Amino acid sequence: MIISLLRLVVALVAALMPLAAAEAQPVGTLEDIKARGVLVCGVGAGVPGFAESDDRGNWSGFEIDFCQALAAAVLGRREAVRYRPVTVAERFSALTSGQIDILARSSTWTLTRDAENGPIFVATLFHDGHKLLVRRAQALSSVLELTSATVCVESGSPAEQAVADFFTLRRMKVELIPAPRFEDALRHYLAKGCIAIAGEGTQLAAIRNRIETPADHVLLPENISREPLGPMIREGDDRWFLTVRWTLNALIAAEELGVTSANAEQQRATGPGEARRLLGSEGSLGKLLGLDPGWAFNVIRQVGNYGEIFERNLGMRSALKLERGLNNLWSRNGLMIAPPFR
Repeated sequence: MIISLLRLVVALVAALMPLAAAEAQPVGTLEDIKARGVLVCGVGAGVPGFAESDDRGNWSGFEIDFCQALAAAVLGRREAVRYRPVTVAERFSALTSGQIDILARSSTWTLTRDAENGPIFVATLFHDGHKLLVRRAQALSSVLELTSATVCVESGSPAEQAVADFFTLRRMKVELIPAPRFEDALRHYLAKGCIAIAGEGTQLAAIRNRIETPADHVLLPENISREPLGPMIREGDDRWFLTVRWTLNALIAAEELGVTSANAEQQRATGPGEARRLLGSEGSLGKLLGLDPGWAFNVIRQVGNYGEIFERNLGMRSALKLERGLNNLWSRNGLMIAPPFR
């Protein structure tokens, strides 16, 4: 009798343990967003091409479009986003403290940040790199022509280290002219105090547009450093990690498959197998992520594929007019590639 009762107690405890464990698990970011009905996205402010707000409070930019893609994936509406501008100093604490659901603001993926910050990088959204801006009149076509040149840099900045590392590795002698602030380095360059000025490629492209005669200045084609930029989330949120990573993959895969905002409806019905799986008319990939079957269709139809997003914010249809370069598809000599949707 006693043995039977003990067996009954053990069975009841075993049956209740999964329920208790489920109740003890914290609600994840994906579930929070669904319950709230809005995605809170940490972005830069006044970053040309990436995150800007006009006088009416309308946001635009590469980061903004990625936030909208996530909102379309999770909530079905790209407008379901609240933008939270975060400074460089506060961006990581804003994420770890729960003020934002995701940090979309441009942040370089490095070992130190992976190991020390707590938040984790999901994937590379944009490949940036330090470049050199020179005057068109100098008729330079490559950084390898800059032997014995003078280069203006911000003192103690990553750009200063990038220039030193690049030319030291190639045993080329250049003279660094440091300035306490980037604005001071730019002023010195414009006064012809140096042949070139170093900075992140997107930063220099934006600055060139503000110079009185932009056409008189040209970005040399080579990147002299690697700056993989990507979104970050809080550590330990696996479901949200998958949602963010596969939304980014969906943008890239759509471009690979020729799926655009204009033809997504048609591709969902008559496209090849992988396109139909991506867009939710075949299979049930969305269920694996906790999303609706048409999650990726909503993303592409409402926001566009990776190429569309790049071109309108950073590419030839934008003020920055950047070449795709490393941000082109792998099949076009770039680094952007998506795993198969199957």
